[in-house]
Amino acid sequence: MAEAQARESELPLRPKVPDSDAGNIINSQGPKQTQNKKTKNKGGLSTLIEAQTTGVKSKVIDSNQIDLSQLPDFVVKRNELFDDLKRKHDAEILEKEHPVIDVVLDLGLDKSGSPIAAMPVAAKAWESTPGSFLKHVDKSVSSDVVVAKVDGKELWDLDRPLERACRVSYLPFTSPEGRNVFWHSSAHVLGEAAECQYGCLLSHGPPVEQGFFYDMAIAGGQVVKESDWAPLESKASKFLKEKQSFDRLHVSIPDLKKMFGYSKYKMYYIENLLPPEGSTVYRCGTLVDLCLGPHIQNTSKIKAFQIMKNSSCYFRGDKDDDSLQRIYGVAFPDKKQMTDHKKFLEEAAKRDHRRIGIEQELFFFNDMSPGSTFLLPHGTRIFNALQKLLRSEYQRRGYSEVQSPNMYDSDLWKRSGHWKHYSEDMFVLDVEKKKWALKPMNCPGHCLMFSHRERSYRELPLRMADFGVLHRNEASGALNGMTRVRKFQQDDTHIFCTQDQITEEIEGLFDFLKCIYGLFGFPFRLNLSTRPDKFLGDIKTWDIAESKLKDALNSFTAAGGSQWELNEGDGAFYGPKIDITISDALRRDWQCATIQLDFQLPQNFDLEYMTGDSSAKPKDISTSEAPADGNAALPKAPGPGRARPVMIHRAIVGSFERFMAILTEHFAGKWPFWISPRQILVIPVMPAVNDYVEEVQKLFKAQKMYVDIDLSGNTMQKKIRTGQLQQYNFIFVVGAQEKESRSVNIRNRDDQETQAKGELVPLDDAVAKLKALKKERRLVNAI
Repeated sequence: MAEAQARESELPLRPKVPDSDAGNIINSQGPKQTQNKKTKNKGGLSTLIEAQTTGVKSKVIDSNQIDLSQLPDFVVKRNELFDDLKRKHDAEILEKEHPVIDVVLDLGLDKSGSPIAAMPVAAKAWESTPGSFLKHVDKSVSSDVVVAKVDGKELWDLDRPLERACRVSYLPFTSPEGRNVFWHSSAHVLGEAAECQYGCLLSHGPPVEQGFFYDMAIAGGQVVKESDWAPLESKASKFLKEKQSFDRLHVSIPDLKKMFGYSKYKMYYIENLLPPEGSTVYRCGTLVDLCLGPHIQNTSKIKAFQIMKNSSCYFRGDKDDDSLQRIYGVAFPDKKQMTDHKKFLEEAAKRDHRRIGIEQELFFFNDMSPGSTFLLPHGTRIFNALQKLLRSEYQRRGYSEVQSPNMYDSDLWKRSGHWKHYSEDMFVLDVEKKKWALKPMNCPGHCLMFSHRERSYRELPLRMADFGVLHRNEASGALNGMTRVRKFQQDDTHIFCTQDQITEEIEGLFDFLKCIYGLFGFPFRLNLSTRPDKFLGDIKTWDIAESKLKDALNSFTAAGGSQWELNEGDGAFYGPKIDITISDALRRDWQCATIQLDFQLPQNFDLEYMTGDSSAKPKDISTSEAPADGNAALPKAPGPGRARPVMIHRAIVGSFERFMAILTEHFAGKWPFWISPRQILVIPVMPAVNDYVEEVQKLFKAQKMYVDIDLSGNTMQKKIRTGQLQQYNFIFVVGAQEKESRSVNIRNRDDQETQAKGELVPLDDAVAKLKALKKERRLVNAI
């Protein structure tokens, strides 16, 4: 259950971003629960768009000649309705009372890292905006501000009037949330340019890890070409100079249907995804779009804008739906950042795990099983080394490894609550006239394992570890190398403990994190996510749990660990959680690990343990089946002498497939010796020493090392060059001298001084040194 995988497809491996599109109405795949509702029309996509873009078709053919004052009829009518509704809204705001409200500015830290004192400011409801307070803020801080945050929870447009007393903070582009807002606004600029250039029907345009994209349907089946990029960028540049504002407006469902009735894509979102009270739209120049926001103040904040690539995609990620055009872009508040970004992309492309995976024969994919990794022998060696590492730590830390079934009756998922919220993401099977599903997570099965017999407090904490195969029905358009797959394994563990044991268990997990991430050179940060607005259970239990997590986090920091951050209201509905973010060699952030407290599943499964109170009686577990209708009855409170355990979900590396992809790019394919799939290559100087080469191979293989030999007819230099390209950690070159002295000439992959002629090392010493290097799991490739 504790699994985080990157959502965006078609780009090189990138850090994780939130599953939502940071303000857009839908994500890139849309909701799976309605994917059976197609959007095709009998007249065909091309006919539909041409009918809706009267007078635009000729301009689509010669997009460079578009007069921006001559917009498609549907754009003109849409924008006229927006203007009319906006005038009415503004008049209503003027009629409202504007009482004085208490507003405090939280300005964070100064350049030296010291907290800036909170600043009370005079404000009025429905009049004062976060942007209006920036005149009180030092310019070195205010110049970088992208968006505001109210009460530490809600992102807020800088020009949107405040509605109540609150605490206001500001986010720069360098913050993840600020960057998402900036790129989301830049996507709207791209959407405006695309509407003007093609007269197209826009789908949606979210921010992603390396910029943003916009999906669109173009009349006549026209596809976007690279030659279109410059005209699009030219239009975008014009919009940036116009200092176009982002105007927010809440619109009712009936008016939204009038506003966007020309587009079946927007109508799909309106009819399937929006609440009954309607939603917000934003206007930027000539573009009016469905959007939750927030946005930057105006387009002049964007100083560098560039189209990066284009591709085709399916509406809602469904291959049976309309084929759309997708245009990717990136933008920055500073031109130097664009230059640095291009250099970053060049390096990221060199490290792309999909390229290295093919070059090093680690894995491949096949259309016979999309989203399922075929791990080749060398890739399996890395996988096994990771599992061996974790198993050794499990034994040392008191974990018990278990195995659970791969598929379950749907009654289990109904009882756990997953069927209602997650069934569309499962692979569902019909078995003997009943619905079954391949498991996407292990937690419900582990609850059955806990409850299959009486449990005593003496058994707690009970730490169940499971490397079982999991399946999740990801949309085909979301699949992305090994970072987003349908079949995977993870280091899934569930800890059943008492409330008094929570702090100690969390502290133990922090030590586990330091141990594993330290081996790979990953620094990490901790974020505590607390009770959301919609939660299960009572507030007192939540407060106790959050307090225990804070105690553990503070102890970690006091012991020399990094400072932790608070994400108020971002916890799971069933309990607070700690998200762990690692940083790789390119300083990209990834969330692999998570620690989640869960009070709900133990209740759903009526889990209990005997406390040691003499009044406790054995429990009749024969009645613990789920009801026939699949809806779990409300469990009774534990009886005398019994208590409900707390369940901790945790993963350290998360999905092995995804973690291997991250490692591949982190090390650029240059694996540390202990995990390397190609550790040693032995090369003879002459055929006369082939027998010694084979003896050396046999000796190191006996020490469970991966040793290859090259007895081919290629020249010695070509053999060495081939071994270097394949990233062997060490290349042994042996000739008559080495054979006679029973030694090896060692060339270290990471030591250039040894490449011309390596160090001559006695054979027994070489074995001992490499055994130590492997056993100690050292990061540096040196003996």
